[in-house]
Amino acid sequence: MARVSVWLLILLTALALPALAAVEVRQFDDPVLEQRYHDLTATLRCPKCQNQSIGDSDSPIAGDMRERVYQQLQQGRSDKEILDFMVHRFGDYVLYNPRLEGRTLLLWGLPAALVVLGLVLVILLVRARRHVAARGLSEAERARLDALVNRPGALHDTVHQDAAHHDSAHHERNE
Repeated sequence: MARVSVWLLILLTALALPALAAVEVRQFDDPVLEQRYHDLTATLRCPKCQNQSIGDSDSPIAGDMRERVYQQLQQGRSDKEILDFMVHRFGDYVLYNPRLEGRTLLLWGLPAALVVLGLVLVILLVRARRHVAARGLSEAERARLDALVNRPGALHDTVHQDAAHHDSAHHERNE
């Protein structure tokens, strides 16, 4: 039993070694520099992993990118310089929030334009319905209505229909 425990412990240790090797420890003398490092690694997207920052990714390319961010911070480069370097090397894809440029203007402006277009469309529809509701009958429509109402027997037909409806409703209640 003791041998099995020893072998199990050796096996678990061997399986845990790769996980321990993946942990990177960066030494920063300045807490502001360390915060910038964490912010930058959270801002940059891993080119290999889908929707994962280089700070969260275990891929080799993300490790390389973290190392480059660390080196450039140690060299005194600004965040903009580091981001520009990464975009130049890996493309705009590495930025979670693309920059506002001529080629990304549609990406940034389309949602706002669609909201404005929707509001204009709603306003036009409401105004059109109000106009239709407020508009009275035209002379031709009024003359046709008067002709239908005033035709011979129209009043008698209406009274007769109302009386028949009243009698049928009264008859149903009594049953």
